[in-house]
Amino acid sequence: MAFKLEWSEEALEDIESIATYIEKDSPTYAKSVVSKFFEKAEILQEFSELGRKVPETNDITIREIFIYSYRLIYKLNEDAILFIAVVHGKRLLENYHQQSITKYSS
Repeated sequence: MAFKLEWSEEALEDIESIATYIEKDSPTYAKSVVSKFFEKAEILQEFSELGRKVPETNDITIREIFIYSYRLIYKLNEDAILFIAVVHGKRLLENYHQQSITKYSS
């Protein structure tokens, strides 16, 4: 079953911020990174449980996959995947991201 893909405003803002930061050094690489986020999202339509449970949560429906050095965090719903946040892999979830995840937890 193919899941419907949905993007939270927070996740899209995260991607935009990442692209803006990377663009300063390499517009080409920025486009590549952003494209990869959306490519991996499409793979999740068919393989929704590909990602692991986010260690900072106790919710098994909150999962993540790594793309380059970023964590693409999503909520697995019955028929949809909601992308919640994109966080650098070396960072723990900050207040902003923790609030976003809590907002979408079951």
